[in-house]
Amino acid sequence: MANPKKRTSQRKRNTRRSHHKATSVNTVLCNNCQNPKISHRVCSYCGHYKQEQVIETDW
Repeated sequence: MANPKKRTSQRKRNTRRSHHKATSVNTVLCNNCQNPKISHRVCSYCGHYKQEQVIETDW
């Protein structure tokens, strides 16, 4: 089993991890109610997707 000969420095370790960051969610405005929603998803406020009522909501 292979073991490292030297300890990895904090700079080397953190440089490698620099791409492991969280990305923000892409939001668009709903065509029906103009509330922000995640793209390619049913609007959680009005229940519309591509100008069609998909789910019933209590709003």
